[in-house]
Amino acid sequence: MRKGSAPIDVSCGTLVVDATGRLLLGHVTHTPRWDIPKGLLDPGETTLEAAMRELREEMGLEFPPEAFRELGRFDYRRDKMLHLYRVDVGATLPDLAHLTCTSMYPHHATGAPTPEMDGFRWATRDEVATLCWPRMAARLLAIGW
Repeated sequence: MRKGSAPIDVSCGTLVVDATGRLLLGHVTHTPRWDIPKGLLDPGETTLEAAMRELREEMGLEFPPEAFRELGRFDYRRDKMLHLYRVDVGATLPDLAHLTCTSMYPHHATGAPTPEMDGFRWATRDEVATLCWPRMAARLLAIGW
């Protein structure tokens, strides 16, 4: 996708929603913010494959492809679109202690491998507005999840 001459990246993610309508968020390491599992497409991946990979890498969750409901593509930033899916987990994730992030980046000071997410929680629509970065919160709240 292109806007003018600048390429537009596509970040694929998943909204994991429980039986009460809460959204599963991961705490972004070394920041005060929380986010959904998402990331850029790898070469040759479909948007669903990328969303499934990011969910597995950032939260340790795996679901069959048929569990994912496509929500569509949304404006996010000038240089990035969001392609989102939704997975309804009902009451099957009452405890989040088993979730783990295997997606690493080098720590800014030590260079040590550091997980992208270091905590997990459920959030209501009202909580999303204060937990997530403003642009992500606005986008999530505009979607009917």
